[in-house]
Amino acid sequence: MALAVVLVAAAVLAVQHFWAGRTESVSAPQVVRAGKPYAKQEDGAKAGAGAGASPTPGGQIVVDVSGKVREPGIRRLPAGSRVADALRAAGGVRPGVNTEGLNRARFLVDGEQVVVGGPAGAIVPPGPASGPAGAVSRPAGTGPAAPVSLNTATADQLDTLPGVGPVLAQHIIDYRTQHGGFRSVDELREVNGIGDRRFSDLRNLVRP
Repeated sequence: MALAVVLVAAAVLAVQHFWAGRTESVSAPQVVRAGKPYAKQEDGAKAGAGAGASPTPGGQIVVDVSGKVREPGIRRLPAGSRVADALRAAGGVRPGVNTEGLNRARFLVDGEQVVVGGPAGAIVPPGPASGPAGAVSRPAGTGPAAPVSLNTATADQLDTLPGVGPVLAQHIIDYRTQHGGFRSVDELREVNGIGDRRFSDLRNLVRP
C-alpha cells in the first residue's frame, strides 16, 4: 500500500512537471501610436478672420483706379475688397478733392473702374454706387454724358478728366492757344505729358 501511494504521488509530480514545461504561443505586443497633439487656436487666428487674412489662391480682383489719386493705374486686390482699399492701393486721394459722396464701404467687383474727381453728370450704373460731386465710381468703359470740349473747356473742367491734373490741364490750354485750337481729338497726342495710355483713357471723354 505504501509503495502504491509513493507511485501515485510520483505520477502526480511527473504530470505536474510536464504540464508546467509545455510550449505556449506568445503573441507580439501591440504597437501603440502616439496621438496627434491637440493644436489650440490662438485668439485672432480663427477661421474667417477679418481683413488681415490672406486671400485664397486666385481670390483676387482687378480694378482700375484713376482720376485724382496719387498713383492711378491697375490694382490687384483681394476678393471682397472695398472702395476704400482701392483708394489706399492707389496712394490715397489728392489733397483738396471732395469725396463726400463716394461710398468707400462699397464692395468692388472685378473689372470695375473707380474714377476720383470725375466730371459732373458722369453716368453711374444702378446699384449701391453713389454719384458724388467730387468723385464717382463706375465700371470700366463708362464715360461722361457729354464729352468735354478741348477748345472751350476751362482748366477746372479739364482737371476733372481722369489722369488730368492742374499742370496737364494748363498744357492742353497752352497747346490750343499756340495752334489755334484742336481740329481733332488725335491732336491730343501732341500735348506735352499725354502718352498713348493716357490718350486711350481720354479719347472717348473729349471732343475738339
